Amino acid sequence: MSRMKIDDTSSYPATRRAFLGALTAGTFAGCGALRALCSERLCESDMSCIVLWMQGGPSQFESFDPKPEHSNGGPTGVQSTSVPGIQVAEHWPLTAKVMKHIAVIRSMTNREGNHLRAEYQLHTGYAPTGGVRHPALGALVAKELRCSELDLPAYVATGRPRRQGGLGAGFLGVEHNPFVIPRPGTRPQNVELPVSEERLKRRLNLLGELEQRFAVEQRAESLVAEREALYGRGRRLALSPRLEAFDLERESERTRDDYGRNDFGNGCLLARRLVEAGVTFVEVRSGGWDTHTNNFERVATLSGEVDRGFSTLIGDLQDRGLLQRTLLVWMGEFGRTPRINPRAGRDHFPRAFSVALAGGGVRGGQVIGATTPDGTRVRERPVVVSDLFATIFHCLGLNPAVENESTLGRPIKAVDGGRAISELFT
Repeated sequence: MSRMKIDDTSSYPATRRAFLGALTAGTFAGCGALRALCSERLCESDMSCIVLWMQGGPSQFESFDPKPEHSNGGPTGVQSTSVPGIQVAEHWPLTAKVMKHIAVIRSMTNREGNHLRAEYQLHTGYAPTGGVRHPALGALVAKELRCSELDLPAYVATGRPRRQGGLGAGFLGVEHNPFVIPRPGTRPQNVELPVSEERLKRRLNLLGELEQRFAVEQRAESLVAEREALYGRGRRLALSPRLEAFDLERESERTRDDYGRNDFGNGCLLARRLVEAGVTFVEVRSGGWDTHTNNFERVATLSGEVDRGFSTLIGDLQDRGLLQRTLLVWMGEFGRTPRINPRAGRDHFPRAFSVALAGGGVRGGQVIGATTPDGTRVRERPVVVSDLFATIFHCLGLNPAVENESTLGRPIKAVDGGRAISELFT
């Protein structure tokens, strides 16, 4: 799929048990080998997206927009990067080495300062409303790019997302919900066949008859179709040789160490294995960034884990020839206040914060926008959420103006306006 020109214009995620507990329904489907073992691509488009989500709101001062010459910058030092003139906070030495692949947006700006509302908006592109449950970015992208031949889920999320954080498929339906891995590092649970293959076939046939009768008698064709789709996905995954993509034990000890033997590092390694196997969208979560107290010590610890996982993921994708077809997005729901509070913490601050992008056709080694010397506001090139979403769609070769019909029968665009950030591609 060719990338278009830049100026072109309520359901909770399925758990592993809900997703794979469907092994007793549907009919068998064919399985294939891992993309790494195939000589041909499964799909016309093989673009993928990995979002590294810093849950809680990461401090821009202690990451990609340090202010060492102002009191608002606090005690955090700076780290020179591989790109002359670009500095990051001192806790990101490994990321600094791969800055030639990273573009930093220092001028993100928004109005939502509540965790749930901001997380919803940064996942869906829309502010939350009472009548519509918008689909998450992962669901939108997976719907457009997922490969019908692939028996792995198109949309995978690691960690423990907030229940109302906008991670689900919303009005797109359960078929597009993410497959959630709370603790990445092992194969998914509940994938073993509970009975013999012959006995399972008989159960499937019986369940199919019961489902059809229910659909007719209760006029529940759409509900049954959704259930059958979910059951089918679970069945295909359980029978797939590509399940080995979830097994990090197949990696070398050195690779495991490079990524970091923690949930975030394991999540980044899993994301690489999944996109290599053909998965369209992966979100990896790092929690604990809501640093109202003891910001500087907590951020130093959190940054150490994310710095290792983020930088290793970029290098690994580059070495394997996957970086150009994989867009990486590092972000959280907002930034932190310039003013340091009496508890040595920083509070919620959506007015000016940072996002980092790599791969997917983005020209790295640059900074977009700037904040004032004290970090209190955007000084140049403000970027809003819809601009960011339009940029992501552009990188993946998707039309941001594509419409999906909500449960209320109203067409809703994938991206609510906005323009792709042209500087990222020049």
